Amino acid sequence: MSDDQLTATIHTTTAAIPAAVWNRLLPSTAGKPDNPFLRHEFFLALEQSGCATRKTGWQPQHILLNDEAGKAVGLLPLFLKSHSMGEYVFDHGWADAFSRAGGRYYPKLQASIPFTPVTAPKLLVPSGEPAVQRALLTAAETLADRLDASSVHATFVPEAEADLAAAAGWLYRYDTQFHWHNNDYPSFDAFLATLSSRHRKTLKRERRDALADGLTVKWLSGPDLTEAAWDAFYEFYEDTGSRKWGQPYLNRLFFSLLSESMGENVVLMLAYDGNTPIAGALNLVGTDALYGRNWGATRHVPFLHFELCYYQAIDYAIAHKLKTVEAGAQGEHKLARGYEPTTTRSVHWIGHPGLRRAIADFLEQERQAVVREQEVLDGFTPFRRGERTDSDD
Repeated sequence: MSDDQLTATIHTTTAAIPAAVWNRLLPSTAGKPDNPFLRHEFFLALEQSGCATRKTGWQPQHILLNDEAGKAVGLLPLFLKSHSMGEYVFDHGWADAFSRAGGRYYPKLQASIPFTPVTAPKLLVPSGEPAVQRALLTAAETLADRLDASSVHATFVPEAEADLAAAAGWLYRYDTQFHWHNNDYPSFDAFLATLSSRHRKTLKRERRDALADGLTVKWLSGPDLTEAAWDAFYEFYEDTGSRKWGQPYLNRLFFSLLSESMGENVVLMLAYDGNTPIAGALNLVGTDALYGRNWGATRHVPFLHFELCYYQAIDYAIAHKLKTVEAGAQGEHKLARGYEPTTTRSVHWIGHPGLRRAIADFLEQERQAVVREQEVLDGFTPFRRGERTDSDD
């Protein structure tokens, strides 16, 4: 299919694209989208709650491609942004440098899932035709020129998508996250058996200490996600957000809308003291992965963060035969708990030739540094290296 057979339309609200059209364009298994964050319902909840709108600096500019018959064949979720907050791929330095040189970095176009550092395709083309995917990239470049945007950024994209964009002249960036991989473990103990003796002992002790005072953990999903549960979790979320960033990105309404429209994809893990929840971790579940998102607590309990965010997530993945746990951005402390360094990718179209050259030079050095760092981190994974498994209870 060639570019002259396609028509691109720009939609300034998620609601302007019917959910059935949007979701039909997503990678799916048995009719269900593989990645919950790509669903129309997720973007709509962000919009209807007021979290991702023009007022907050996230103005939708979603690009929909239609063929000659008027059928939608491609989608690029896109936002016009006036800042770089909520992205987890940091370009503040680029903006500052360009401003000092007399340039204007904002507005920019951002192809991403707001506030969500999860790798997922952005060039949503069910046919997989490279020509249609390239047409989405071209449409984004054209839109940037029309809106006088300095750049277009597609963050947390799969490797094949990043390679296609790089072949079209976009700049390529690496970063690192820590993911847990399920090697068909029948139980948490089977996973522990793959660790060195020292690390097995540490993980067992942390799990015991986290729940030593009689705390219990419940997994809530679907109809179990009551408003009372969300009230409790939002208190945890606000506490963590206020300490880290000054103001959380998501409001209370968002969680109710998320629960209402896609509660079957939500796994809320709450820690209880008796009947009172004191901590919680929010996860979304896809076809093959559990995605850890937000955490918080109203009481400090040693190792409870690790229990809710990492160990309970592993338990859930094993129980539901999920291949991966993605526990969010950053956090080298995940390494000692069985989460392995994984490369994440983003691609960047920069309009100004001088800025492009400077960023290209920087990214070349940064990619090499990321590769070297991951080689070092691989040496610190907790897995056994020829060690005999022995009893360490």
